Amino acid sequence: ALLELSGVHEVKGTWMGSTTVPCTYMPSEGFTQQTLTWSMERDYSTSTIFRRDDSGDHVLLSQFRDRVSVPKQSSGNISLLIEKLEIPDSGHYTCRVIWKSTNNSLITKEVTTAVKVVKVAVTKPVIRATEPGLAFPAGAKASLTCVASGSPPIRYRWFRGAPGGRALLLGSGPELAWDSLRPADAGTYYCEAENR
Repeated sequence: ALLELSGVHEVKGTWMGSTTVPCTYMPSEGFTQQTLTWSMERDYSTSTIFRRDDSGDHVLLSQFRDRVSVPKQSSGNISLLIEKLEIPDSGHYTCRVIWKSTNNSLITKEVTTAVKVVKVAVTKPVIRATEPGLAFPAGAKASLTCVASGSPPIRYRWFRGAPGGRALLLGSGPELAWDSLRPADAGTYYCEAENR
């Protein structure tokens, strides 16, 4: 029986997102997995991040605590899930497995994957405008919605008045709503969207 680990050459992840570094093998009769270690090489130094053995799963580096895990349910899938990615998580990750055969000999295999963490391009908010000049009957329910695309988080503010002039702040959500419109509600309203 041939035990081979399979992985990929490179994985990209987005800053603050999550990524999976694949590592799998076909379980084979007569061989049991003794230990699994995931290590990371960065700036010419290698550290073990994760170890699975008879005593359970252990995360050995504090900067990865609560951020890395390996699936438990399927025996041949030992991929590493990294969550809340940080830029320093970029590096070379090695999956190393030691199996024990029925005659007590040990087999070791490893596979290395480059992980690149990239920042998302930051974009300023762009507002999709509704058609200007809406007419409603008095007493009607009505709402104005502000939808902006761009890098989150986006904060919204609704004003009554004209941009650049004297304006009254009415709300701080994407929607401005009325339960029952009065004639005095007629006027000009505008929305501001802001992100970092």
